Amino acid sequence: MNLKEAKAITGGLSTPSKMPGYAYNLPAQACITGAKLVKIPGSVCSGCYALKGRYRFRNVKEALNRRLNSLNDPEWIPAMVVLVAHYSLKVPFFRWHDSGDLQSVEHLKNIFEVCKLTPQVEHWIPTREAKFLPLNFDSIPKNLIIRLSGHKIDKPAAGFWPWTSTVVTQAKSCPAKEQGNQCLDCRACWTRDVPNIAYGLH
Repeated sequence: MNLKEAKAITGGLSTPSKMPGYAYNLPAQACITGAKLVKIPGSVCSGCYALKGRYRFRNVKEALNRRLNSLNDPEWIPAMVVLVAHYSLKVPFFRWHDSGDLQSVEHLKNIFEVCKLTPQVEHWIPTREAKFLPLNFDSIPKNLIIRLSGHKIDKPAAGFWPWTSTVVTQAKSCPAKEQGNQCLDCRACWTRDVPNIAYGLH
């Protein structure tokens, strides 16, 4: 499979300006838990960035929906492997869902397969879909970290999952706001040695 075919199957990758490498995104409107939280003042989703700005452009919406519709394609796994392997050659760090979230257990299992087939790349998934997470940590590929995202601003991380993220108004650990809203050389989100990432409230 070549790159053109892989892009046609999956809808292609995204290039968020903050990230050191490439990413994959879905429409925020398709978030299962996020669609409920966005209506709740004080939740981390109430001012969702992926419902604003360039995400409202027609071409961006079309690309996001192409990716969402591709998830059940039988060639999705090999196509994603082609894209991730190629676009992570220079920077071997990949983010899943800079917008959107997991859609099902099967969706997560398919991502596991992509990670297993790209062992040279470090993968990171932030998610709010706790119900899709595996009970057995050993089933998660070693080159993937799943960070369970907190729902409320300034609330503690979920205690049942070892890797989490929170949104705070003080004492943040993510340095992006002091670095032009970019990761630069920080890779803490991809590191299992960092239990929780505290993001500053935008």
